[in-house]
Amino acid sequence: MQIGEYEIKDDLKYDSNNNWIKVEGDTATFGISDVGVKKAKDIAFIELPAQGTRVEANKNCGQIESAKWAGELKAPVSGEIIEVNSGLADDPAGINIDPYGAWIAKIRMDNPEEANSLMDAEGYGGFVNSKN
Repeated sequence: MQIGEYEIKDDLKYDSNNNWIKVEGDTATFGISDVGVKKAKDIAFIELPAQGTRVEANKNCGQIESAKWAGELKAPVSGEIIEVNSGLADDPAGINIDPYGAWIAKIRMDNPEEANSLMDAEGYGGFVNSKN
C-alpha cells in the first residue's frame, strides 16, 4: 500500500514509533518503517540492543542518529532479544535503502497476543495520514 511517498507493507504490524514487526510464532522481527526512515532522513548510526537483553514494549532498547534527528529506538513488543542484525552496526545505511529488508532484531515475545494491539497496514496508514 502506498500512502503518498510512503510504502506500507500489508503483511506487517506497526506501532506509533514507526516500527514494523513480522510475527512468526512467538518471534517478532522488527525494524523501522519506510515512514520512520524518510522522516528521520538518512540514518547514519544505530546502537542495537544486545542479544539476550529483555525489552519492554514502547521502552528504549537502543539509539538511532540521522542527518536530521537523534533519539531512542523503542521496542515494539516485550520479550527477549534473541538475534540482532549486526551488519547494521557497521552499515546502518542499509535501512535507508531497504527499511523492510534491514531488520533490527528478533524478539521472543513474552506474550504473542501483545502483537494484536499493534496497527495493521490500514490502521497505520490512517495514523500516518493523521500526522501529516
